Amino acid sequence: MSRDRVVFDDRLCLLAEVDIFADLTEAELMAIAQAAPMRTYASGEMLFTPHERVEALFMLRRGRVRTFRVSAEGRALTTAIITPGTIFGEMVLLGQQMYDNYAEALDEAVVCVMSRDDVHRFLLSDPRIATRITTILGTRLAAMEQRLSEAVFKTVPQRVAATLIALSAEPARKPGLLAFGSRPIGLTHEQLAALVGTSRETVTKALGDLADRGVIKLHRGRVTILDHLRLADEA
Repeated sequence: MSRDRVVFDDRLCLLAEVDIFADLTEAELMAIAQAAPMRTYASGEMLFTPHERVEALFMLRRGRVRTFRVSAEGRALTTAIITPGTIFGEMVLLGQQMYDNYAEALDEAVVCVMSRDDVHRFLLSDPRIATRITTILGTRLAAMEQRLSEAVFKTVPQRVAATLIALSAEPARKPGLLAFGSRPIGLTHEQLAALVGTSRETVTKALGDLADRGVIKLHRGRVTILDHLRLADEA
């Protein structure tokens, strides 16, 4: 099998896992796959910034991406943590003002990218997909408002716990549900500090306290949650 065919099949697998494409036929998925080439971003690389506007739909195949805003005081406020199988960047396409947002790869990220014209041609013209995108936008906006509220009203240890809970969530077998895995979360103290919106030293202290109480276990560049219920209480 040629390399091009392997890459194309990989794109088909990704699209089949995205909720908004749940009941599409193979032919419909193939048409979308042809319009959505793959790109790889290194850890720390920006997918888009307010200074480099990208009006495209991203579909994450592998890795994690965080979207964030920067306040007038220079403080970064994380608005979402994107996991595989998730679409993002779509708010710009639907006319919502997302020009002040950044998107950064937390680790090596592989995405399928669809242009503005192809989004309108293949997605927004299909009532099934357009309705699901609208639902996702509403859910994303509510989650963003919650994260921004947490940045104001929660303490740093609470935000650290809430972020670890969010990062440990993974799709369950039933659509729309989440399960909480026991696999280590690949994240440095510096990366977690950026997600939480505080200093590395403050995050290290909060993690050390959780580890001392047996809630988590720390490894080099990784965190394992030992007690999800206690961590949820901390959040």
